[in-house]
Amino acid sequence: MTDNTENTPDNTRIETQSIHAGQSPDSETGAIMTPIYASSTFVQDRPGEDRGYEYSRTGNPTRTALENNIAALEDGDYGRAFSSGMAAISTVLNLFESGAHVVAGEDVYGGTHRLFKEVYDQFDMEFSFVETTDLSAVRDAMRSNTELLWVESPTNPLLRINDIESLANIAHEHDALCAVDNTFATPYLQRPLNHGADIVSHSLTKYIGGHSDLVAGALITDDEELDESFGFYQNSVGSTPSPFECFLALRGTKTLPVRMDRHSQNGLQLAEWLDDHPAVSQVYYPGLSTHPQHELAKEQMDAFGGMLSFELDASLKETSDVVSNTEVFTLAESLGGVESLIEQPATMTHASIPRAQRIEAGLSDGLIRVSVGIEHIDDLTNDLDRAISSGVEGSQKD
Repeated sequence: MTDNTENTPDNTRIETQSIHAGQSPDSETGAIMTPIYASSTFVQDRPGEDRGYEYSRTGNPTRTALENNIAALEDGDYGRAFSSGMAAISTVLNLFESGAHVVAGEDVYGGTHRLFKEVYDQFDMEFSFVETTDLSAVRDAMRSNTELLWVESPTNPLLRINDIESLANIAHEHDALCAVDNTFATPYLQRPLNHGADIVSHSLTKYIGGHSDLVAGALITDDEELDESFGFYQNSVGSTPSPFECFLALRGTKTLPVRMDRHSQNGLQLAEWLDDHPAVSQVYYPGLSTHPQHELAKEQMDAFGGMLSFELDASLKETSDVVSNTEVFTLAESLGGVESLIEQPATMTHASIPRAQRIEAGLSDGLIRVSVGIEHIDDLTNDLDRAISSGVEGSQKD
């Protein structure tokens, strides 16, 4: 892999790295944008001689540019791109043998929970789901065979903030790896490797891409041996993104800082507005001073992002009516695009979690998650106000 800071001077800021890191104008044409190298195979001078590329599943110049760019943004030495965020997470689990134990947050993304419990559980891997903001609970969950501590921060969908440095220390005390899913925060707001994490995971589909038009994932690390293992599984399993997906993700990183500034601005304003709404019983957003990990978020993040959840004192049907009757917010899964999205975790992103376990983890029937876009804030508040008023009758905050 080439130097991930190529074409950027030392000590450049992330706003500059997002545009230039890992990329240079095309040597033949001078094209300033990295070309889409839509080739499955590459010419070799002689059998066995390495010209850098031989087959696109193994390596592709467009993918290399993306991998170097995202590694630079995360302050990492190595990056690997995958066909989806779930493919990236699956690659991490492939590091371990049957009998390995994994500790994860109890409110992780529903797809992550499904992968752990319904796919890798059949290979005799063990998974413990705990409240990762409770360091004592994490310590108690660690075993002699624990290989991985899987962390989200902020978590999906309750926006809990985990103390990455402390959790990484706990993992390392037990000779385990600490991996952080940084999809919600992005490297513009938080860089987990700088807090001691061994691995950073991304769904590039979300904020990195930023326009709801690609599916891809990434793993970033400072450990060369880990990176080589990621590359082995990336090539062997074939979980690689197309050159076109990589091109779209590179286009997305160029505007990541300006988009995240607006997402964060709108997110805070909407959270404050919801916090005062009579029908809303709880708002989950780390930028609110009432958030239990607000001070940690201020230390660990550069801003609070565009993801928030809120709770209505409402039935599953009433909540479904609210999310089905917005006009500016779009009812859809996923997140991180320029458009605002709204969803009901109980029936959508976290439907794969059994209801009893979901309720125990704090994911109520009245929970709504929103990905706050970059529209005008007044249009967003007016839209939610109308939808809540029409969907929930007589619900008042305590």
